Formats: sequence, structure tokens, C-alpha cells
Amino acid sequence: MKQFEYRTDHDANQYVCTPLPGYLVTRLPLLNKSTAFTETERVELGLEGLFPSHISTIEEQIEREYANFRNFTTNLDKHVYLRVLQDRSEVLFYALLSAHLEEMLPIIYTPTVAEAVQKFSLIYRFPRGLVISTANIDRIDTILANAPVSDVRLVVATDSEGILGIGDQGFGGMAICIGKLSLYTVAAGIDPSTTLPIELDVGTNRQDLLDDPLYLGVRHERLTDGPYYDFVDRFVQAFRRHFPGAILQWEDFSKQKAFTVLERYRDELPSFNDDIQGTGAMVVGGLLSAATKAGRDLTEERFAIYGAGAAGIGIARQIRTALIQRGLSAHEATERIYVLDSKGLILSDRRALDEYKLQFARDPGCIGQWSGVSSPPTLLETVRGARITALIGVSGQRGAFGREIVEAMSESSPAPIVFSLSNPNENSEAIPSDILQWTRGRANVATGGPFPDVELDGKSYAIGQGNNAFIFPGMGLGMLATGARRATDGMFEAAARALAASTSAERLSQGAVYPRVAEMQRVSLQVAVEVARQAIADGVASEDISDDIPGNVAALMHAPRYLPIHGCATAHSL
Repeated sequence: MKQFEYRTDHDANQYVCTPLPGYLVTRLPLLNKSTAFTETERVELGLEGLFPSHISTIEEQIEREYANFRNFTTNLDKHVYLRVLQDRSEVLFYALLSAHLEEMLPIIYTPTVAEAVQKFSLIYRFPRGLVISTANIDRIDTILANAPVSDVRLVVATDSEGILGIGDQGFGGMAICIGKLSLYTVAAGIDPSTTLPIELDVGTNRQDLLDDPLYLGVRHERLTDGPYYDFVDRFVQAFRRHFPGAILQWEDFSKQKAFTVLERYRDELPSFNDDIQGTGAMVVGGLLSAATKAGRDLTEERFAIYGAGAAGIGIARQIRTALIQRGLSAHEATERIYVLDSKGLILSDRRALDEYKLQFARDPGCIGQWSGVSSPPTLLETVRGARITALIGVSGQRGAFGREIVEAMSESSPAPIVFSLSNPNENSEAIPSDILQWTRGRANVATGGPFPDVELDGKSYAIGQGNNAFIFPGMGLGMLATGARRATDGMFEAAARALAASTSAERLSQGAVYPRVAEMQRVSLQVAVEVARQAIADGVASEDISDDIPGNVAALMHAPRYLPIHGCATAHSL
């Protein structure tokens, strides 16, 4: 039985129709209004006597929930409180989140979500989404048929092997999927009744999890090689059968698997990997803003990327695409990018080099003119030898960008770009106040997590947060608006340009190269419009919305408001 459906009355007003008895309506997060049920609804749905007499406005409910939120002292407790609210009343959850987005984003997403992932088996309370594991993959069709939403249009799926900067987290990765989908709704207005988190539980190599009596995932080592890809393939084929046309975001797969899975299925269904493509677009958006702020063209920069996982190589790919779009050849663009991992600069003569790193491995001859360097060169030696002007950190190595490195960049650029993007904040490659002090306020700084403004020599510098949430919600909305059959490289380039255009001149003058988090809804709409425009240009759109792209995109954005609810005998397909 369908739990509810949206309908429109003769005056074009939307309402909800449900066959559920009143008490079950209060247990369905998508419908529950709690003390805001109207008198008419209480009578019609059989809710009289279940709530206090006072009928609350949603504004009163937001005030009450916010007061309770502020009573908690730890970020994890605040995270759990918000998740419990979401599991009780989704409309109220999103209304509260929208009203306090800048304060609450770090709680429901990075950096607090990292701790929630690590403790997910302990804080687990409510079934949300689907878990597909080695224990139930043989019943995949039954599992997908059990999806708690009936019109699935957007899915975030993870195998939890490459979570943030904390690696393999087994079943705990489900918290990431839930958090990402919350941002799709609060930032881009995607209806939560059409979204679904999925955990692909293929095991864990963390012995502490396997030994933990409270751990909720399957208890064996991770699938690898053939059995792993067979598992994912069975999932994808079933996904296509049950959710044709739905968007699938791959999330937090590790290193080679992230690239292999992306390339294996990107032409089979509309899908993308946020760690690779979303991170790349987010970084390029910030680089474009930094170049504008410094009065330079992006093609004048020389880039070092410290960290060669999915995010690092994804960033390198997107920078290369951006440079080619601005007139460089593929060879010229690649020559301006230096990628380093824990062993140093990636050179093509390294033994057993991971396949996904090959495209950015440098010929050893490139360092022939560098004086007195190691083989492979260190980060400092690369910064000096290649005269790096833009340094991007996704290594998870706290303090990796020391004073000597940043000062060496200042010798090559009057306004060096330093993005220390690792999460959580304690893993950041450098602290913004240090970078600005070492460069006498001349550096263009961004971080992955939220940092306070920096006061230096009587001037205040705003620190922009390089957050993927500036990209992926708008990407999903633009794809949904056009019925995109594929997520093209051009669409991510369009998203990066839209993000850069969303950073105001005032914000740049304050020192930041990204908009404020509080502006995320405006940014997401602008990103979605440009993504939709590019999807049409690239020939991957199934829906022609070219008559009014901004209007058609905006019309899809779901607002967190209570709709009238009426009882009905049955609820048919939407």
C-alpha cells in the first residue's frame, strides 16, 4: 500500500492524501506535523486527544527545537538530536536546518559527521534507507522493492571504504549517505520523499569493528577483486530495473575502486562520484575566484596537489579540464599540474604505481633542472622546483603545509593560493591564521571545514569553506530538471564556473574565495541552472526545458512547509 501521494485541488493548491490511520500518520516522518496538525486534520485523521490543545505554527516549533538544540554541549549530541528530529518530522527538520544553516551544516555534515560515522552502530536509532550486504545480495530485488519511498529519483550509495579522512568505516558509512541527502534537500530543495540512502555492506578490514560486540555490519573482511565487482554489478543491474532514470551518486569509495566503479557505470545510468568530480568542481570554482581576486588568469597558475586519492586525482582532472577550456592543449594543461602522495612527487618510473595515478605521473626528466632534490622530490622541493603558485591539500595530514613551504610559494607568486581542504579540521594541512601571517595577508586561503575569520594587522580576513555541498546539490537538481542521461565533464565545468560566479565581489574583498554557507540555497540554484544548460548543450537531456531554464529548475525546488493532509481510501501512483 502506498503511504501517501501529493494531489492538487481545483484551485491548484497542493495537499497530501493518505490511507493511513491517524496514529500511523504521526509515525511517518514525511507526514508528521506533531503539535501543528490543524483542528480539521485532528478530527478527520482520528488524532483528537493525541496532542496538546494548542495548535502550533511551524515558526513556534522551530523556536522550540532550536532552544533544545542549543541545550546540547557536544557536537555529536547535537548531531544525534537533529537526526532524531529528522526521523520524527522531516518538514520540521528541514525548516529548522534552513533557518540556521550556517550553524547546523557542520553538525549534520563535515566535520561532525566523521564522528557520527565512527560511532554509527552506537547511535543507530531508526531505519533510514536500505542496506545491501553480502548476507542479502541474493535477494536484491526484494530489498529494492522494500524501499521506504515509492518514487526514487536520487540515491547516494557508499561501500564505506574511503570515508572522509578516516578510511574504512564499514556499516558506519550509512551516516554519510544520510547527511549528503539532507544537503540535497536543504540546499537544492530536492523532495526528500524521492531520495534514498544505500549502504553497500561488503565487509570491513577494521579489526576493531569486527571485534566490537555492538557493530551492526556484516562481520568479515571486505570483498575484493572479482567478487567485489560482481557484487556492485548485481546492485547496479537491479537498481536500473527498479529505479529507471534515477540518479546514483557514488560516495566514499576508496582510490582505485572509486575510479573503476565510476568509469564502469557512468554510461549505464546517470551517475557520478562526488569525491572525484564534485570535489574537483568545487576546487576549480575556488581557484577561479582566487584568480579573479588576484587579477590573473587560471592558465598562469602552477598547481601542486598534495594527496593522490580519489579527491586529489579528481581535482587534477578538473583543473586540467578547466585549463583546456581556457585554451591550453591537453599536454600543456597536464604539465602545469604536480600531484604528490605520501612518497613524494608521483613520477612515471615508480614501481607498482597505481593505475589511476598514471595520467598525472611526471617524467623524471622534469626534475632534471631542479637543484639538489630527492628522488622523488618532497613537497617543499616540488614547490620550489616547479615554482608552484597554487597548493591544494587533500592528504589528511595535519600541518603538512609548514611555514617554509608557504613562504617558498610567496617567492613565485605575489598572492599564492593555499587550499588546505582535509577534514575534519584537526587534519587540516595548515591553519588559516598561520598561512596569512606567513604571507603577510597576501595568500588566498580556503579550508575544508569551517574556520573563524582571521584578524591580522588590524584587518579581518574571511575564510571561505571549500565544501562539496556548493556543487553536488545543484548538480543533482540540474540533472533532475533535464532528465539527464549522463553526468558529463562539461556539466561539472559549468558547475565550477557557476560557483565562482556566485562568490560576490564583496566576499572576495573580505578575503574569501567561496560564498558563505548561509548562501548555499542561492548558490545551488545558480549551479543547477548552469548544469541544466550544459546538459542540454551536451545532448544528454531527456526533458526540454530550454524555454525557461531558471524557472523550470526553480519550480522543482521543494520548500519545507506543511501541506494539508486528508484521509483517503487508497493512494495511487504519483
